[in-house]
Amino acid sequence: MNPFTLFPLLGTPDAAAASGGGAGALVSSLIPFALIIGIFYFLIIRPQNKKQKETQKMLAALKKGDRVTTIGGIHGTIQSVKENTVIVRVDENTRMEFSRSAISSVDVVAKEEKAEKLEDKKEEKADADDKDAKDADK
Repeated sequence: MNPFTLFPLLGTPDAAAASGGGAGALVSSLIPFALIIGIFYFLIIRPQNKKQKETQKMLAALKKGDRVTTIGGIHGTIQSVKENTVIVRVDENTRMEFSRSAISSVDVVAKEEKAEKLEDKKEEKADADDKDAKDADK
């Protein structure tokens, strides 16, 4: 079975040579490959590189007190940070040492809760100061 009969748009090698469009046929056959490479770059390679950079930033920014989740699904709080490892407190008396690369995420909810608690304390303190100032004026 001749493959050129299955794909008539490709034409036969004799037809391309007879038409004198050898260079044009080469360029037109390379365009789909270039498009496929471009699509792979923008849909697969670029997002993966971006995610890898974000992960490296997150691992570099680990600090004591962060709530983290490991790749294995263990949740805990960082007790100390070393060069290549972190010690995570999982329970009251349980501490585990993990490689930095074993940390999959820092719990954002815990950070937001800490920020809200600090804001609430500041507001309560400001309210208490205002109340003390009013009481002092009386």
